[in-house]
Amino acid sequence: MPDWTIRCGILFASLAAASSAHASSGDAWQEFATEVQGKCEIAARASIEFPHAIVDPFGSEHFGVALVTGKPKGANGFVSYFCIFDKRTKDVELGSELDTEQIRFLPEE
Repeated sequence: MPDWTIRCGILFASLAAASSAHASSGDAWQEFATEVQGKCEIAARASIEFPHAIVDPFGSEHFGVALVTGKPKGANGFVSYFCIFDKRTKDVELGSELDTEQIRFLPEE
């Protein structure tokens, strides 16, 4: 009987740990998206007044991805940049400036 009790205890502990990890994963992804948004918006401040980032909630295996849009400093209109966040180093890089008129979210019919 003691062997069965130990096995049940181990199984119960494993299930409890797995369920708590699963429950916190939503919070972890939200923290990840918030970190990507913040770092990408900070990186874009050199070129954009009041940048706003839209974040892919999960990114890829190694990178977070966001599209940062805003009014270019010293100019009119709006521009966007793709922002790449390295999940390992937490560094960000911005792609080249894109005129928002060039970005088509829906195909023309």
